[in-house]
Amino acid sequence: MAGSNGSNVTALFRASTAHSPSYFTLDRAGGGAAGEIVDFCIPCNPYFPTPAMFDELGSRLREILTYYPSSSETITAELCQLLGLNPQTVAMGNGSTELITWIDHLLVRESLAVPVPTFGRWTDQPMETGKRVDMLLLPEARGFVLDPASFVQFVRSRGSRVAVVCNPNNPDGGLLPKQQVLSLLDQLQDLDLVVVDESFLEFADAGQETSVAAEAVLRTNVIVLRSLGKNFGLHGVRFGYLVANPGLAGKVRAALPKWNINSFAETVVFMLGQHRQEYAESLAQVGRDRQDMIWRLSQLPGLTVYPSQGNFVYVRLPEGADGAILRDRLLAEHGVLVRECGNKIGSSSRFVRLVVRPEPDVARLVSAMELVLYGEHIRSAPAPPPAPEPPQPMLAQIPARSQPMPRADAQAQAVQAQAQQSAVAPVPAQAQARQPVAAPMLAQVPAQAQPLPQHAPSLALTRTPDAQQPFVARGLAPAQGAGPGAAAAAGYTSGTAAVDRLISQA
Repeated sequence: MAGSNGSNVTALFRASTAHSPSYFTLDRAGGGAAGEIVDFCIPCNPYFPTPAMFDELGSRLREILTYYPSSSETITAELCQLLGLNPQTVAMGNGSTELITWIDHLLVRESLAVPVPTFGRWTDQPMETGKRVDMLLLPEARGFVLDPASFVQFVRSRGSRVAVVCNPNNPDGGLLPKQQVLSLLDQLQDLDLVVVDESFLEFADAGQETSVAAEAVLRTNVIVLRSLGKNFGLHGVRFGYLVANPGLAGKVRAALPKWNINSFAETVVFMLGQHRQEYAESLAQVGRDRQDMIWRLSQLPGLTVYPSQGNFVYVRLPEGADGAILRDRLLAEHGVLVRECGNKIGSSSRFVRLVVRPEPDVARLVSAMELVLYGEHIRSAPAPPPAPEPPQPMLAQIPARSQPMPRADAQAQAVQAQAQQSAVAPVPAQAQARQPVAAPMLAQVPAQAQPLPQHAPSLALTRTPDAQQPFVARGLAPAQGAGPGAAAAAGYTSGTAAVDRLISQA
């Protein structure tokens, strides 16, 4: 990717103020080079859909593109049947960002509080509509761990009327145990709204036990947001949903256009019932890859690798390394795309977010980082620690795993122990072909790899959420007898009212 095309591509990142350029923008700027990029930037499941599912979608391409989709009610009803949800408690959107937009328009009146760094739309969207955004800076010294008590105190001191927590958080992957989330909801029950964004929860080791969607339908001011594109590996389809009590869910549904869900999304939703097992296996493989990737990265001298329960890893670069320069050189010299976090509020160019990918891709990433950062390959340990048990999928009727999930703090200790050893990472031929003669970013390679910090995030690593209570459909279905019935849901429709009138009456 050297030459003018490489310069054009890296210039796109410098011109961006909030997000990385899209795959298609990179493709056009690079003259087709995007097809050669190994993408560690977009947090997508690399194992789903399966090749057979893509073949089926391809064979139906003409009809998918030719015809209108069914109504959103029809598609939502099918999704709810798969997830074990009451359709009256669900609103389905054209991506979770569409739902964030309508949550802001309809339910955020004056101010919103959110810990940072986090997903950018939770800060950008309300600011774009003139709301006050109160941002609690997550302390780097504590590994970006969110302390719920401190957040509640912050909300009170600022007088915020809406609070948002991403669980797991993006970009660091920190996860709050369920009981801490419920305690947070209890303490903030007087607010206009509390949103728990669970967009990446499918990738967590204990996602089923951590979700609070079942409790959200019983509360009057709680919305749980879920993504489908990330865990189903289909960002381009644009579909997501929220779970709330019928009043809140109905208010958002009424604002959405009649055909806001496209035909691709409909086709995928109706295919999912036949591919539950493949989906479960894809989540299991991502979990194994995440542990292997954390271990591999922890071998690089000077890197701080934060434990994660998302499908990405947050990394602090060694002293003297700049994330923007690293990003540009990895892309131009090695065809590796990473997310530099200098434009994330609460982060800096010392940090990059790396999406979990298969082992050959990670080997290429690590090899490229070694050459750019140090100018040579670093010896690392021969094998990662044992893989954890996979997370359970959100689709109903997946057989439960018989073995308990391993404690994440033990995993972190294993990573720390392995980080003191050494091994050689092979250099893929494709990566070798890209390597120009270039000076390393760091003048010297430290003699010993830096282990994971003792102050790394601990909330998700030292406590095991209560796994005794059974849940259906990845923790989303209400418990037996607890969910809202037909009487509670009566009167809620999905009609399309005028947007201005909905906002003025919100």
